[in-house]
Formats: sequence, structure tokens, C-alpha cells
Amino acid sequence: MTGGAGFIGSHISEALVQRGHRVRVADNFATGYRHNLRDGVEFIEGDCADPAFAQRIVAGIDYVIHQAAIPSVPRSVEKPLGSHRANVDGMLQMLHASRTAGVTRLVFAGSSSVYGDTAVLPKTETMPTNPLSPYALQKLMGEMYGQMFTRLYGFETVTTRYFNVFGPRQDPGSPYSGVISLFIKALSTGTRPVIYGDGGQTRDFTYVSNVVEGVILAAETPGVGGEVVNVATNGRVSLNQLLATLNKIFGSDVEPIYKDPRTGDVRDSQADIAKAGRLLGYKPTVGLEEGLRHTIEWYKGANI
Repeated sequence: MTGGAGFIGSHISEALVQRGHRVRVADNFATGYRHNLRDGVEFIEGDCADPAFAQRIVAGIDYVIHQAAIPSVPRSVEKPLGSHRANVDGMLQMLHASRTAGVTRLVFAGSSSVYGDTAVLPKTETMPTNPLSPYALQKLMGEMYGQMFTRLYGFETVTTRYFNVFGPRQDPGSPYSGVISLFIKALSTGTRPVIYGDGGQTRDFTYVSNVVEGVILAAETPGVGGEVVNVATNGRVSLNQLLATLNKIFGSDVEPIYKDPRTGDVRDSQADIAKAGRLLGYKPTVGLEEGLRHTIEWYKGANI
């Protein structure tokens, strides 16, 4: 697994170890942390965009779960070259190395950002893509490379498109962090969180354990090579509603600070998860409020 020291990757690697799998983790700590590495994994430090390193980490591996990325729209707008290397060059190197090494399947961490703004909700995998940022375009290139490797070489790939994943271990210390981790940090410290735009924009917030299950199903389910599937909840919650729910849990009444919308952000996002259910047997089991409570408890214990 690449990116196994990151937020989502560490949860996936932990679940795989708990299920009895041998897990090798590769990470360069660009966005991950050493303390996220789970017990029972083999760890190799390095950059998967480097050809020699990519070849090294896939040797003797059956399945590759490629989570390594710089997952930030604003950062990709500010620094598109570094973002491209991590998100596109890294994917291509991992595809080439995996195919050459005889890996059975590669599962790629895709993104709902590839849809852009669409008039129709929820967003289905058959909709035309319309990336609004370098990050979104890079994620689209990654999944298209995967599908091309499946068509040209018969190498199995599956893309799981994520929709605003949240949960324990999501770093709140960066301006590029997910909105839920930033909101929780603000309310925990009694400060007002920032909302870019009017707060009416909506997201399909997905607790991380749902994503873990979807990714493992994408790796293990036979006959789904070349597929792209949404992994989310089919929910739709505005940022204003999200803050109201968090205020209820905290027993607070904090008002946000509204700022101008950010370049590259989409207005509304909601996943159609029928395909994931049909092909993978995927079904989300943890809802928004339950996931928020788990996340808040983790932040309190982590003293972040």
C-alpha cells in the first residue's frame, strides 16, 4: 500500500492487518505521519514517483492499494507541478511497476472532484467529467491511466472515487485539511471556523470506515477490473448544516466566519452509490452524526 502513513491509508492498512493480511506500506511523509503507521506492517520510506522505488515496493506483492497523493484542491492551484508529480507521475510509475511485477490488481484512490459542478445530483459514474482544478484533473488522469492499462495490457485496476472522507487521524493543523477536522479543531478551542462561500454548498461526508470497506471490496471482488465506482454515502449536507450538527454535539453555539469562495471548489457534491452496491456489495454502515462523534472523541484523546 502506498500512502499508508496518511489519514485514509493508515485506516486501510490497519483493517488489512486485522484481517490477517501481510501488509507492506510505502510513504514519503509528504502528507502522512510516522505515528500513523500501524503495528504489524512492513514499512519502506520513499517516493513512489521514483521508478526504482516503485519497483522495489511492489516486489512479491499480490495487490497494490495506491493511496499516495497530495489531496488538496487549493494546494494544487498554488503548486500544480508538485501536485502533478505526486498524483499523476506516482500513479503511472505504480501502474508500470505493478504490471511488470505480476501484481494481481491495483486499486486507485480517485476523487469526486473529477465531476466538477453538475446540475444533476447525485453524481453517477457515467456522467461526463469536468475537473475545475489541477487536483481534479490529476485524479482524472490517474483513473484514465488505470483504465488504459486494463484495456491495453489486461492489468486489473479499480478506481474508488472518494467524497469528503473524514474521521480519526485527519490532520487539522493545515489550511488544506478537510473541513470537518478544521471545524472540530475550531469548536474544541472556542474559535470561529471559516466557511468559504455562503455555507450553502453541500457535500457527501463519508466516515472513513465506510471507505475502508469499499476499498477492500474493490481489491477482493472478482470480475471488476477497469471499473470506476463511487464510495460514499449518498448523503448531502451543507456546511451550515454540518456546523449546526457539530454545535449540537459540542453543546455550543459558535457562528462561522464567512469568506470569499475558493478557486476550484465545487458547489454541490453527492454520490450515487448504486454501482458500488451492485458490483461490490458495498453499503455504508456509519452515518454522519455517529462518525462525527467518533471523530470528536479521537481528537479529544489525541490532544490536537
